[in-house]
This record gives sequence, C-alpha cells and structure tokens, in this order.
Amino acid sequence: MARYTGPVCRLCRREGVKLYLKGERCLSPKCAIDRRATPPGQHGQGRRRTSEYGLQLREKQKARRFYGVMEKQFRAYYESANRRPGITGETLLQTLESRLDNVVYRLGFAASRPEARQLVRHGHFDVNGRRVNIPSYQMKPGDVIVVREKSRKHARIKELLEVAASHTVGPWLELDLENFTGKVVRVPAREEIDTPVSEQMIVEKYSR
Repeated sequence: MARYTGPVCRLCRREGVKLYLKGERCLSPKCAIDRRATPPGQHGQGRRRTSEYGLQLREKQKARRFYGVMEKQFRAYYESANRRPGITGETLLQTLESRLDNVVYRLGFAASRPEARQLVRHGHFDVNGRRVNIPSYQMKPGDVIVVREKSRKHARIKELLEVAASHTVGPWLELDLENFTGKVVRVPAREEIDTPVSEQMIVEKYSR
C-alpha cells in the first residue's frame, strides 16, 4: 500500500493550513504551523507569484493530503464523482468523507486520520458484523461500525474511547459509546464538511 512516510508537519507548512495529521500535537503550541507558518525549504520565506494553475494545484494537494490519499487514487475518486449526478466537487468530498478511516476519525475512535488508517489496517473494527481492514472502504447510510471486543482492551483504544466521550460528531453520524458503535445516518451535506478546500478549483484543474 503506497503512502507518504516523510515528516507530516512539513505538509501542513507547505499547504499553509493545519491538516491535523498528528492528533493532539496539532492542538498544542508545538504545532509546526503555529511555530513556523512559512513553507518548508530555503526559499520558503521568499515572495512567490502564484498562477491560476498553481492555486488549483495547491487546493488539490491540500485535499489529497488532508485525507491521506495518493495521486492515482485521488484521480480515480474525481473521475467517479464526475460520472455521478450532482455537483462534482461536492460529490468528491462526500466520497472522501465516506472512507472508513475518515469515519473512524470523525467518530473519535482515533486522534488523527493516519492513526485511524493504522487502526483499520490492524483489524480493530467490524462493519455490519464483518471485519474490515481496508481504510478506503466506502461507508454507506445505515452502515454500523463496531470496535471489536478484543480491541476494547487495547491500551491506546481504551484511551481514545475515554476521550471520545466528550467528542462531538457530525449530524450525519451517530455515536453509541456504551455499545462501542457508530453509525452512518446519511451522506454529509457540504456545509457539514469542514475540509478547508475549494472543491470547485479542484474540478477546474482536472477539467483542463
């Protein structure tokens, strides 16, 4: 499985926004964006003129890194969204939000999307009664995710579940900590997705 293995704080600095790739660290004074808001590299502090294409590229890269998706897979998501009825940009974001690793993160079962991806890969969750270890698995309305019984004793997961008690989930999700379950109620509306990207610029880039 291809994935980025370099320093993730570098990605946040490059995009100029918090991508929340390191969980609690992103909310602390140690966050790279709070300490150094300039892009990485020796030319990061210089003034750079950005073309229209450059702005579109940055929005695409920002969305891709926000959800931890590689280029080929992101392009496939876009092409799938473009074939479906509705607004292509919104459909693209809804597809990304419906990934299993993102749902795990949104429910508070993980502190970051990279951690959610790792927990899913290690098989800590069941979906509709079946063990699923594919982070890109598409969750649909009505799907129920459950923390596996053996996994509830895992030290890190116990810690995360305690924090999840004070976690607020989106209106398109339901969380039942007493039964260690979460449910996808419906597809999220655009205003319920807090991803800091302009999806229209992504559509314009791929429409060139």
